[in-house]
Amino acid sequence: MHKPRKIKKSNRQKSTVELTEAEWEIMKVLWEKEPCAAGTVQETLTKSKNWAYSTVKTTMDRMVEKGFLKIERVRNLQLFSCCISKIDAKRGEFRKMLKRAFDGALTPMMQFLIEYEGLSKEQASQLRKLVDKAKAKKRKINQ
Repeated sequence: MHKPRKIKKSNRQKSTVELTEAEWEIMKVLWEKEPCAAGTVQETLTKSKNWAYSTVKTTMDRMVEKGFLKIERVRNLQLFSCCISKIDAKRGEFRKMLKRAFDGALTPMMQFLIEYEGLSKEQASQLRKLVDKAKAKKRKINQ
């Protein structure tokens, strides 16, 4: 069994995970069906992707080397499981976009979303509630 490699640490928080488009597709299947064999992943992706089994298996083996997946051998069957969560994957994708488009700054990103992407009244209300909740949490920590 391969040991997961250490994933680089971010300045602010937990590990940063950066998945390719193909890795994202594979992870989505595994998060739903793990543990499973490469053939199961390939069959599931047949509906949306026309990837050969060898392409899926090679990609998954590389993901093991990167520390994103682990393999458990049951007789002659290799079962793959995730080493990273959906949250860590989303966090990595978000940080990559934030750094690239907004030099890592949240405020300009939020301003851009509000000014150019538009928010419905419901979305604006939800955003206010999240900000209020974060403020309350910070107050509790500082007391």
